[in-house]
Amino acid sequence: MPRRGRKGSGVPTFFEFFAGGGMVRAGLGSAWRCEFANDFDRKKCETYRRNWGDREIVCDDINNIDVERLPSTPHLVWASFPCQDLSLAGGGAGLRGDRSGTFWPFWRRIEELGRRGPLPNFVVLENVCGTLTSHEGKDFEAIISAFNGLGLRVGAMVIDAERFVPQSRPRLFFLGISSADRVPPELMGEGPHDAWYPSPLKRAYMQLKPALKDAWLWWRMPVPPKRTQSFADLIEAEPADVEWHSREETRRLLAMMTTTHRKKVEQARVARRAMVGAIYKRTRPDAEGNKVQRAEVRFDDVAGCLRTPAGGSSRQTLMIVDGKEARTRLISARETARLMGLPDDYLLPDRYNEAYHLTGDGVVVPVVRHLSESIFLPTLTARAERARDHASATARVSKNLKSSRIS
Repeated sequence: MPRRGRKGSGVPTFFEFFAGGGMVRAGLGSAWRCEFANDFDRKKCETYRRNWGDREIVCDDINNIDVERLPSTPHLVWASFPCQDLSLAGGGAGLRGDRSGTFWPFWRRIEELGRRGPLPNFVVLENVCGTLTSHEGKDFEAIISAFNGLGLRVGAMVIDAERFVPQSRPRLFFLGISSADRVPPELMGEGPHDAWYPSPLKRAYMQLKPALKDAWLWWRMPVPPKRTQSFADLIEAEPADVEWHSREETRRLLAMMTTTHRKKVEQARVARRAMVGAIYKRTRPDAEGNKVQRAEVRFDDVAGCLRTPAGGSSRQTLMIVDGKEARTRLISARETARLMGLPDDYLLPDRYNEAYHLTGDGVVVPVVRHLSESIFLPTLTARAERARDHASATARVSKNLKSSRIS
């Protein structure tokens, strides 16, 4: 079957691989049209269908996706491939692992797109910052090499969702653009902007081979206005899916804290307002070097990074301190959705752990929106304007030629 080219008019289109519940789709919004979505997880696909319908989502292994059966080449391909093997808390398998290694079959789909028609204008990857140091930077270099091997120019940025929502969630974004597309000069810098290029990313760049550095893009993206929303603004008074702990359970959590963290609770007690803290249970060595479970709390109006609930320690607990009273409970599913920037009319899975897994694995919606409004749409708009100008100039030349022949 012949491969069709990119659709040339109307709303820009996108494919979303490893789509989860469609948070990239939520971030791109009505300015974009989804042409294809894929995820292997059946439960996530069910949630995708509940929110977006079943026309675009294909629930199957990435290895089984037949590019010939996909719609026309889109303007954007997004892939938030699994992070477990690249995470600092993972086993260190990196791109060789069973989960994060799914990057390679995804990339083969991109290569097939390139062989059968034009490449997308943008190819975007999102993953954890552990990608920068995985296998001493070799996995990061392998991804950059993959982009360059297809003639895609690429640069990476670290965006912490804390700039947009009250959740500490730094993530690494690879933004690749077709060599056929010209980047508007206002979107390019001569070097790294500190807002998006922390030291680990600069070090990873410096370790790249010279040829990869030469093709690197320093994206220039505006910093969003200062966030006004706090963690406390997202808290449900009486959530339906979790219950408040008993006083004894709260005392046990307090007993699991070191002196440093108990002092944080005492400081919250003397504040002149209710303080919302986020607690994670972590395994730490004690004075004798024995591993013990500790409860660590933060009261900076920012939640800790949501993670998938593989065990009790990865589920975030809330502590609300109002004067002498301190209450604790698990964070609710709707609260996790709000921390990802999802609206309250977004339909979550009915089971708590499934909802937590969906949100903990997702992409923060306002981050996607900011990338779209700051980089993707301006670039595509400039491209369309150049094409119109070229068509107009060609039409004028043709008209003049005809006139000269007649005369």
